[in-house]
Amino acid sequence: MKRLVLVRHGQSEWNKENRFTGWKDVSLSDQGIKEAIKAGQILKKEGFQFKLAYTSYLTRAIKTLWLILEEMDMMWIEERKSWRLNEKHYGTLQGLNKMETAQKYGPDMVLLWRRSFATPPEALTADDERNPRLEARYADLTTDELPMTESLKEVIDRLLPYWEMEIKPALHENKDLLITAHGNSLRALVMHLKDMSKEEILGFNIPTGVPYVFEFDDDLNFVKDYFIGDPEEIKELMEKVANQAKGK
Repeated sequence: MKRLVLVRHGQSEWNKENRFTGWKDVSLSDQGIKEAIKAGQILKKEGFQFKLAYTSYLTRAIKTLWLILEEMDMMWIEERKSWRLNEKHYGTLQGLNKMETAQKYGPDMVLLWRRSFATPPEALTADDERNPRLEARYADLTTDELPMTESLKEVIDRLLPYWEMEIKPALHENKDLLITAHGNSLRALVMHLKDMSKEEILGFNIPTGVPYVFEFDDDLNFVKDYFIGDPEEIKELMEKVANQAKGK
């Protein structure tokens, strides 16, 4: 049996402020730090043994990984970072409050921008200070690789090659594998692993800091998936994610 553990980073400062974050590099909130530590404690209690972990180029996911591994006494293991695990790029929405944006454009439009398969927000212009081209961490990427906005479809398009060429072969070689990433990059992977429809993924939300386990047989055929934790608490956390633009 092979186990792939997905953890959405702990609550960030902009999650706390209910703002679209995307590729903006913000840190964990105090609550987010606690969530990451709790995830590490849970994974240690459940007996997971990682030798390799993956994360994005963004601080909130990296710090979540470090806090998890520190709790598990596994900070020595190899970690690999990729921009392909970054959050969906929210274009001109980055930095805006979700509820205020819903009041301006309507909740249905914001739901499409946040959760739909193929509807991206408005793109940044090349001279926008939020252009990732201006950051040193992306200096080696081509103009075609750097997004100015993204839909979930485009996140899938840049993520799946990394899954097929890097993560999937590593899962063949490891009993347990850990990924700490973001709501939409993880949704993209989940949609692929579970062969979910566009309609199913629209209503699927991943709470911050809760370990989400996929089990596969030795040939990497999907067996089952589950969150680790109290089911009622996890349900409540998922509903909070869904209601971020509704003022609830």
